[in-house]
Amino acid sequence: MPTVLLIEDDQSIADMISIYLSEEDYNVHWGADGQQGTKLFNTVEPDVIILDIMLPDANGMDLCKEFREVSNVPIMVISAKSEVSERVKALIIGADDYLCKPFSMRELAARTSALLRRSAISNHSVQSTPPTESGEMDPQSIKIDMEKRCIYLLNHPVETTFSEFEIMKLFWMHPGKVFSREELLNKIRGIDTFVTERTVDVHITNLRKKVEIDPKEPKHIKTVWGVGYKFEH
Repeated sequence: MPTVLLIEDDQSIADMISIYLSEEDYNVHWGADGQQGTKLFNTVEPDVIILDIMLPDANGMDLCKEFREVSNVPIMVISAKSEVSERVKALIIGADDYLCKPFSMRELAARTSALLRRSAISNHSVQSTPPTESGEMDPQSIKIDMEKRCIYLLNHPVETTFSEFEIMKLFWMHPGKVFSREELLNKIRGIDTFVTERTVDVHITNLRKKVEIDPKEPKHIKTVWGVGYKFEH
């Protein structure tokens, strides 16, 4: 049974979410403010976090950033703020999805299920960088361990958000294939979302900062002007 950490100060909303998700076979832990949410985060080991932005004792954006610094657990932000700037800001600091209030419980459950599905680790699909002609691994190449959900650059682990890893995994599995922004959005969030293609650009920029020696002249994640992006080993 997946564990959901819900951080929401409005008890009526929290009760509705808890009851609905419980009926969908989720184990829901509720924190009414930032302090309770942080305590539960450190104790229940959630599989996914549903995080309200406006809390009485904390800024949900700050909490999202703090959680992301120590964990790759999927984070869905829920907020009455529907501005594109707010959604982009949340994605930049590490959120994996953004759902605007008011929303249907059915959509919330569907998005929660999608985040969990995409975060599931396949024990049979560990990928690694092919060896060079000499049989040795190129220390400057990018490597991806699907089982550990980790990207390595120069043999050092690179911290990524859930969505950044999903994009990189897609690139890795299809080297040379050109993906449009719409295709990347659909892969990481599903078809019906409120995010824009600008979201993909944000993730690509952040990925380049993490895996490219020179992000301004990328050697791996390349822009195909007028179309989208592709990955080259």
